[in-house]
Amino acid sequence: MNSISANLNLMIKACEKASKILIRDFGELEKLQVSKKGPSDFVTNSDLKTEKIIIEELLKARPDYSIISEETGIKVNKDKKNTWIIDPIDGTVNFLHGIPHFSTSIALKNGNEIISGLIFDPIKNEMFYAEKNNGAYLNNKRIRVSKKINIEECLFATSGKNEIQIDFSYRKSGSAALDMAYVACGRYDGYFQKNLHLWDIAAGIIIVKEAGGIINEINLNNHNDIEVITSTPDINSKLIKKITNF
Repeated sequence: MNSISANLNLMIKACEKASKILIRDFGELEKLQVSKKGPSDFVTNSDLKTEKIIIEELLKARPDYSIISEETGIKVNKDKKNTWIIDPIDGTVNFLHGIPHFSTSIALKNGNEIISGLIFDPIKNEMFYAEKNNGAYLNNKRIRVSKKINIEECLFATSGKNEIQIDFSYRKSGSAALDMAYVACGRYDGYFQKNLHLWDIAAGIIIVKEAGGIINEINLNNHNDIEVITSTPDINSKLIKKITNF
């Protein structure tokens, strides 16, 4: 196993502990109490329980770090420079419908940059992670973005409800975090989306970068309405040209 920092190790342990709840609840979907959080945004007991476990585990070891999380919001602690960014279930709608494509995402922001990120798909047991200047990994194996150079041969990911008029292959999977992780390991060649939240994509930013991908400049102080365009280096400018109107 490649050497990882104490903070990333802590993130992995918190994620593994929380994922036991997710796997159990996923198997008992019909018993879940679901409440509406917005027009197309659900929150489940699983979301809340998972987030609680993650935050408890992280705070046990780093009581002073600040937190930004999907369900709890922003919690500024003594250490304002270091902030955990947490999404307990990215792909809640998939989860609710029994579709095994969702993930837990944790990132660590230091000052104005993400220095480590983790995206864990508990059902497929796939853990994507990266640290600054240390490469990106999937279950301890180094990953890189794809080497494709012809956009016609590429497969992209996006999400949201907008109908898009584009003349290339794309998928809508329902999990922004996994879409970015899949770009990092070469399954997708790029991902583009508007109106994202910081917790959807924070871990993905560093995982894609450390896998050799290119991503647009993202203001980490902005928590909502984020636009992401990320891809392999060779097709980045071609992708940007193609999606000017999306």
